[in-house]
Amino acid sequence: MDELKNELGEVKSDADTKEALSKIIQGKLLIYFENDESYIIMDPTPKPLNRAIESSINENVFQGSLNSFTEDIQSNIGIVRKHILSDNIKVKSYLIGNEETTKLSLIYYEGRTNMEFIHKLVNQIEKNKNKQIENLQQLSKKIMESPSWIMISKFNQTELPQEAANFLRKGRAILFVDRLPIALIVPGLFWDVFCLDSDRNLPLPLMLFLRVLRVIGAYATLILPGLYVALVSVNPEVLRIEMALSIAQTRIGIPYPAFIEIFLMLIILELILEASVRLPKNIGPTITMVGGIILGQAAVQAKLVSNLLIIILAATSIANSTVVGLQQSLALRISKYLIVVMAAIYGLLGILEGLLLISAYLASLHTYGIPYVSFSKEKDEITHG
Repeated sequence: MDELKNELGEVKSDADTKEALSKIIQGKLLIYFENDESYIIMDPTPKPLNRAIESSINENVFQGSLNSFTEDIQSNIGIVRKHILSDNIKVKSYLIGNEETTKLSLIYYEGRTNMEFIHKLVNQIEKNKNKQIENLQQLSKKIMESPSWIMISKFNQTELPQEAANFLRKGRAILFVDRLPIALIVPGLFWDVFCLDSDRNLPLPLMLFLRVLRVIGAYATLILPGLYVALVSVNPEVLRIEMALSIAQTRIGIPYPAFIEIFLMLIILELILEASVRLPKNIGPTITMVGGIILGQAAVQAKLVSNLLIIILAATSIANSTVVGLQQSLALRISKYLIVVMAAIYGLLGILEGLLLISAYLASLHTYGIPYVSFSKEKDEITHG
């Protein structure tokens, strides 16, 4: 009988109630023997706590695999290996933190990834193994050495395994964080804003057309609001007389300058976009769409904004949606305010100055020595994916 007990698990001869309660809280199974006041501590067969692999919620797939990552790291690693059947896929796993541990896994494609970059990344992870990481902001600050105030993330996020596999083939690395159903692509580069792996399922002309549209959408998001302010308030002389008179006629009765007009409407648009995300999915889109239409129509009829501004805001919102990635889209939405302010002060010249400042800022970013704007890979990123 004693041998059977030892085979089943750890045997405790003294029935310590406090220790037994502690083991139960930890999820252990206890078998208590009343005759000799002993018990066996066993590991029960656990019920899987992971959800099934489902389609992506936040990223749409036009043509390609429909599955997405889950909150379990081991499942995510298995999904990646299913997309790349190669023994050159290497995985390094770490436990981060002291009081609360977080599992972190690093995946890279040996032979394609710059090993100097991997060594720097591994050293930084091991250097911060004892520090608590509770969210992606802390991960970016401690692992990626990114300041808290930086607007452009040094890693991209994706829920799609085919996107993660595509980045591995390009020589990037992937970070998986336990309980997060996303892959963190390291390093994130500028051209990722315009490229999707599913684009390569289309003929080359169609792929290029879609990527050019995304580039146009990004520039339209930045320029259109500032261009409205510059042409209406500062440089109306560059317009043809017919167009200038038409724009002036739409602004008859509006009690404040174009800068205040567009700034107020941009803030309202941001509130509508945020509400569409926070409201329940079954009513959110309907309420925000109807609310936006009613609000815009009422503002025009009350002579608070011009018809042209409503068109500009709608075009800006649609153009911003063409950008790949939520973080990049948010960064563009914030950057356009700089262009609007510069346009209100300097007109068309202010738009050029704002674009120059944004370009200089992007050019100054790097991840472990890899520039954020890497022109050496432009051809591969834009024309070959």
